[in-house]
Amino acid sequence: MLKPAINPHWSLLPGLSGNSWRTSEGDDLVQRLPPQPPIPFVNRQREYRILQKLGSAPFSTFAKKFHAGVLSVAWVEGEPLPPSAFIPENTELLAVCKSLHRHPLFGYRLPVLPLLQRYWQVCQQRNATWLKILQRLRHQGEPRPLRLVPLHMDLHPGNVIQTAQGLALIDWEYSADGDIALELTTLCLQDPSRTNAWIAAYADAFNLNPDSLRLQCRRWKPWLQLLQASWCQLRAEQTQQLSMQQLAAEQWRQLSLY
Repeated sequence: MLKPAINPHWSLLPGLSGNSWRTSEGDDLVQRLPPQPPIPFVNRQREYRILQKLGSAPFSTFAKKFHAGVLSVAWVEGEPLPPSAFIPENTELLAVCKSLHRHPLFGYRLPVLPLLQRYWQVCQQRNATWLKILQRLRHQGEPRPLRLVPLHMDLHPGNVIQTAQGLALIDWEYSADGDIALELTTLCLQDPSRTNAWIAAYADAFNLNPDSLRLQCRRWKPWLQLLQASWCQLRAEQTQQLSMQQLAAEQWRQLSLY
């Protein structure tokens, strides 16, 4: 595929994956180009189709079109949710999570083990901790889903926008269908001190046994920790940014403690 041309009047938006540009020529849009170099699983066409399936969901980004590898979505006017409000006690945030996880499936399954193996293949710098954990998880096999639901898989304060109409979610590039405990575990990993509160909130919202949910999150935790470390390692190699290299080193340090 030819590399899409970047309009000189576009402005690059902040973000770890990069290659999202805002343009106010005509409609106020965000042009989401394929990441260069590529990032495993990120596919703008799949992202476009998922946004189409979400349709008029009030928490969703509105997709305008997909052409020549570029996804055009409407700009979401508002402010990112403050980290202090990204908590399970935020009833509006929890309602958005409930709406997403009760939506019909996207039709694209999140391939966690193949994704981990792909990161191992494309990264240049590997370590013994990585190989040991990857081999152990491959031997165990992915946990059987507790409940299969649509996932966003990149929920953090920067991707939750407070608009005049309520909360909206942006940046759906890692979204797919998967175990509800996968999304919950990502939330718990961001602030371990709120793990019990997130599990209790999800158990109540989805009529799940909190002990079963806690056990399932524990099963998924090493998978997601390795996925985060693998992503950071790849982006450190691709960007050569000191901050990303330090983040990757810290991820591997934490994994080596287990």
